[in-house]
Amino acid sequence: MAWLNGLPREFTGVVVGNEVLDAMPAHVFRRDGGSVVEMGVTIRDGTFHWAPRSSGSAPTGLEPTLFPADGYRSEIQFVARAFIRSLGDALARGVALFIDYGFPRHEYYHPQRAGGTLMCHYRHRAHDDPFLLPGLQDITTHLDFSAIAQAGREAGLDVLGYTNQAQFLVNCGITDVLAETPAENAAVYAPLAAQAQKLLSPAEMGELFKVIALGKGVPQPLLGFASGDRRHTL
Repeated sequence: MAWLNGLPREFTGVVVGNEVLDAMPAHVFRRDGGSVVEMGVTIRDGTFHWAPRSSGSAPTGLEPTLFPADGYRSEIQFVARAFIRSLGDALARGVALFIDYGFPRHEYYHPQRAGGTLMCHYRHRAHDDPFLLPGLQDITTHLDFSAIAQAGREAGLDVLGYTNQAQFLVNCGITDVLAETPAENAAVYAPLAAQAQKLLSPAEMGELFKVIALGKGVPQPLLGFASGDRRHTL
């Protein structure tokens, strides 16, 4: 095993990214009237606050109507999109699987998500204030999977599949793996069943987490998307 500081110039193989894209830096934007402006950070009364950036106009192609109402705030993952495009330039043949939490675009910019999806995690507790413990907490955002798919296509990658984590794992045979342990052996079976429940349940990780496959020169369908493929929603 070797650690890489960058992608190879060209490679053939499989890439698996589990909660990788959500950890990349994101830009925050807010709709103000008929325009969308980028939000930055200012100091007021000794504490951090959101504030529009003086040069923070929205990038070309970002329509204000994407943000449902005045004051609506959300995040755009420019770095994650750039990473996908870099991956497309380097991948000669193979598949990149990304597992992460997020939505297709029509759900990502839902009216009820007026404050965006930015979340912070500190000592296994989640909240939405990035200014509470600066430098000590993890800050993440959900993914706009439609944008990730678009970035892949722009880089010459095929979108080979998109579905929720539960469907992907069922397609890949997680229930068959669980069945290898007799249910009568409760001491062994019960912990495994609880782990599978956490991965599959819509109330846990089964629906919120999605799996997207991007690739080149790979026949379809991939096993993980043989049933329940949602590419049509992207």
